[in-house]
Amino acid sequence: MDGIKYEVFTEKSIRLLENNQYTSNVESGSTRTEIKHWVELFFGVKVIAMNSHRLPGKGIRMGPIMGHTMHYRRMIITLQPGYSILTLIQKRT
Repeated sequence: MDGIKYEVFTEKSIRLLENNQYTSNVESGSTRTEIKHWVELFFGVKVIAMNSHRLPGKGIRMGPIMGHTMHYRRMIITLQPGYSILTLIQKRT
């Protein structure tokens, strides 16, 4: 799926699953409306709210030159009650 890179599983994101909120990293150039459309179309759910913040890239030294990795955007997607994204809450082995 274009735009969504991968799901995030941190302590906070696991806690947010109880409130029907899912966390994922997306491409930094994607807009909220694009991500909302992709999630509703791909997973067949109804999105009621989206929060996002941009995370900074990490610094990388290449000899005397200091570079950095690309920054990315993290989205917290809230679904309507009764909807869930089953592929994200299954236990991975």
